[in-house]
Amino acid sequence: MEKLTHLFFTAGKTVLAGVFLWMVIDGQKTTGWANAGRMMAGLAGLLLLLYLYNRKDK
Repeated sequence: MEKLTHLFFTAGKTVLAGVFLWMVIDGQKTTGWANAGRMMAGLAGLLLLLYLYNRKDK
């Protein structure tokens, strides 16, 4: 059961990273405040995932 839970958490983190990357790429396509906000939200999400990953190792 523990391995299955770990698999779901890993898959969820991978999907979240993909969504955040998509937000950054999509935000760069055109100019405007809405797209800049989407890009910044994607960058903030990626930074949050990296922070949580590094905090786990300490």
